[in-house]
Formats: sequence, C-alpha cells, structure tokens
Amino acid sequence: MRSRIATIGVAGALVLTGCSNMTQTQQRTLSGGAIGAAGGAVIGAIAGNAGLGAAAGAGAGLLGGYAYDSYEKSKEASYQKGYQAGATSTKKKSSTSASQ
Repeated sequence: MRSRIATIGVAGALVLTGCSNMTQTQQRTLSGGAIGAAGGAVIGAIAGNAGLGAAAGAGAGLLGGYAYDSYEKSKEASYQKGYQAGATSTKKKSSTSASQ
C-alpha cells in the first residue's frame, strides 16, 4: 500500500513538472481532464464501474477546461479593449485641456 501511494505521488509530481512548458490553454484543458477523471472515477466506483466513470469524467473535464480557457481569454480581451479605450479617452481629454 505504501509503495502504491509513493508511486502515485511521484507520478503526480512528474505530471505537474511536465506542465511547465505548456500554454495556458493546454494547462487548463489538461487540468480539467484530470479533475474530471478523478471525480468520474469516484462516482464510477460508487456506481460500480470506476474505469467508465473516469473516462466519462475526463471527457467532460477536458471540455470544461477548454471552455473555461475560452472564457478567460474573452474576459482578458474585453479588459484590454476597455483599457485601451480608457487610455485613448484620457489622452484626448489631456490634449484638449492643454490646448485651451
């Protein structure tokens, strides 16, 4: 039992280390898949088929992670658009005030 826990811990550490060169989209999608697989395995074990639950959870998690990444990118783009509009508006007000 101890060696199984140690193996899982080492495997988890290697997986997390491997994520360092991934894009945010890849990280969020993979994280969603892993979380979905874990949750699906638990629910599947209760229902009697942990493997099927893990597979279904991983699929749902991958889609969820990708959807979350799309949402975050949209939010960042909206922020940047608003920031640029505010910066442009401030420059116009400054130049108008200086010329008067």
